[in-house]
Amino acid sequence: MHPIAQDLNRIIAQGNPHLLDMLSEMGKNLFFPKGILSQSAEAKAKAYKLNATIGIATEHGRTMHFPSVMDAINGIQPEASLTYAPSFGIPALRKIWQDSLVKKNPSLTDKKYSLPVVTCGITHAISIFAGIWADPGDIIVLPDMMWGNYNMILNVRKGVTISHFPIFSKDGGYNLSAFEKKLTFEAQRQDKIIVLLNFPHNPTGYTVSEEEGGRIAEILVNTARSGTNVIAVTDDSYFGLFYEDNTLKESLFAQLCDRHPRLLAVKLDGATKENFAWGLRIGFITYGSKIEGDPLPVYDALEKKTAGSIRGSISNASHLGQSIVLKSMQGDSYEAEKEEKFKILKNRAQRVKEVLSDPKFKDGWDVYPFNSGYFMCIRLKSVEAEPLRLHLLEKYGVGLISMGQTDLRVAFSCLEENEIPELFNIILQGVEDLKALDK
Repeated sequence: MHPIAQDLNRIIAQGNPHLLDMLSEMGKNLFFPKGILSQSAEAKAKAYKLNATIGIATEHGRTMHFPSVMDAINGIQPEASLTYAPSFGIPALRKIWQDSLVKKNPSLTDKKYSLPVVTCGITHAISIFAGIWADPGDIIVLPDMMWGNYNMILNVRKGVTISHFPIFSKDGGYNLSAFEKKLTFEAQRQDKIIVLLNFPHNPTGYTVSEEEGGRIAEILVNTARSGTNVIAVTDDSYFGLFYEDNTLKESLFAQLCDRHPRLLAVKLDGATKENFAWGLRIGFITYGSKIEGDPLPVYDALEKKTAGSIRGSISNASHLGQSIVLKSMQGDSYEAEKEEKFKILKNRAQRVKEVLSDPKFKDGWDVYPFNSGYFMCIRLKSVEAEPLRLHLLEKYGVGLISMGQTDLRVAFSCLEENEIPELFNIILQGVEDLKALDK
């Protein structure tokens, strides 16, 4: 093991030895290299005459560039767009995102958690998380309805075993009983379990109520108290898009980040999802746990391991993407712009509910609970999802996502309000078409 990794592990163990136990084998071995990067940083600070360290090209004292490239970038200089960003992310972006977490999650006020590390979008954040904290064969608890890419990232690429529980109870709420039963079962078999919490949920568009969120936190804390190391990772990709008063408006990270030494909370954010700039690919990883003494050295060690993993895979997230997100968040119109887009999506979600309240749809499907995010799902009663999806696509030019035998996902985020009634009328017509063919 590299001496730097040993030093980081020692710092982590002093603050909370359970965190060291939670790290994967790769996580234990990770470190942020000094080498070229540290020498370049020293040169940047002290080489006042000539600096021949960083692997970029310069010209006349500025970053070398094509005018045709810079013509496509409005208002951001080459030094803030074309050069390499730090593997940790741009410091100003990390700080403004950390500050935004408190604004969006007031319960974090006065709590200690890490400075966010920048990733190349939420998918990369999940992948980096898995590499640092999960070994092949580890258990991760997820609901039966989940984003399909979790399987590719966690199971196919990492070898993690996904353990499912049914997401909804018979009364239409979050299935707390099944969740607790699943954690109890896995805790009896494993020294460490990972739990992935995704709200607003993809694919159903459901966010738990404040009462349900509190109960989830309580179950996780009790599991940690029983002697099992618990990593609770919150995928907050669609954070903020909460459309009903009774939904939990804060990330569960805020309830979990300082509750128990055996409980590590990891927050994954999709900044470019929240800011409606998906292709810029900017995300964050933030850590929180109960740490003995000063938590900052421990968080610094975890940040260095995370940045080391990024350095060893993609080197760094796009400097241009980070600068655009930072510039937008620093702008005077940022909050107003977010509120404007939120209202549009909220109106679409409400229109979906209004349309589906029509009794004519009851024979075709049941509606899964939804109150947030981009999506909602229906459970077909008389026809199968994939044949219906293909039929709707081929006959009516309507595209949906089929999931399993009975479920269809509708992304109302990309529908205008006036298109919503037509969509569900066509789906109902498609159901009737297939039923007629079966007769």
